[in-house]
Amino acid sequence: MTVMFCDLVGSTPLSEQLDPEEFREVVRAYQEVCAEVIGRFEGYLAKYLGDGLLVYFGYPQAHDDDPQRAVHAGLGLMDAIARLNPRLEQEHGVRLAVRVGVHTGLVVAGEMGSGDTREALAIVGDTPNIAARLQEGAAPNAVVISTATYRLVAGYFACRDLGAQSLKGISQPVAAYQVRHASTARSRLDVAMRRGLTPLVGREQEVQLLLDCWEQARQGQGQLVVVSGEAGIGKSRLLLEFQRTIADAGTTWLEGHCSASGQHSAYLPIIDVLKRAFEPGFPRYA
Repeated sequence: MTVMFCDLVGSTPLSEQLDPEEFREVVRAYQEVCAEVIGRFEGYLAKYLGDGLLVYFGYPQAHDDDPQRAVHAGLGLMDAIARLNPRLEQEHGVRLAVRVGVHTGLVVAGEMGSGDTREALAIVGDTPNIAARLQEGAAPNAVVISTATYRLVAGYFACRDLGAQSLKGISQPVAAYQVRHASTARSRLDVAMRRGLTPLVGREQEVQLLLDCWEQARQGQGQLVVVSGEAGIGKSRLLLEFQRTIADAGTTWLEGHCSASGQHSAYLPIIDVLKRAFEPGFPRYA
């Protein structure tokens, strides 16, 4: 599973600067915006550790893209705090900064503790410890991930190699990366294209069917094509080959994507189309 640890920077000086009631309001506002972002990406907020947050991705609910969700959530926390700061500065004269650490590894999950301190969804292992240590070494307003997480999200995010880090309590150095921003890759196919694709084999009939529908559309007969099939069967690659085939036909290609982590937005595919259409360098085939 993937574990994210988020902590507030400079909370001790902040608590000295504000009276207890004001400090409580600031921390609650910070926790509320963090919980909203984490919920958006369907992470599980396991614990509030003072002004720190321990978050699980992959347990108790698993997704096939949990590492990506964790990193997106980390970047989302930065944006949420940036939007919160003007209000906090106006009301309390303070600005917040956070650090985020993310690590993916094996854990043992289940009930722990006893009596009133019993935890039904506790985890045991070095994964949360490494996430916490990565967070401690991160710069303010930075997301730092381990090499284990990086291998699972490479291509989806632009990252800076921080090299091997000596973490307190961890016997071996851990290679770490600072996440700069999300890339333009929307799918595994986008990532694979950067590494180079093998030739498409055995889909000549399907490509020709798409081309026949395209030719009818060019003649004024409106067409709607639905390509369906099991995951991994090659639907996205088929559309890529079709796109490449008509690239010289004087067309504009508009593409929007649904996302499992975007279920809160019914119009996400349309929003995606508009964003990509107005991005600098948006490909227009002439």
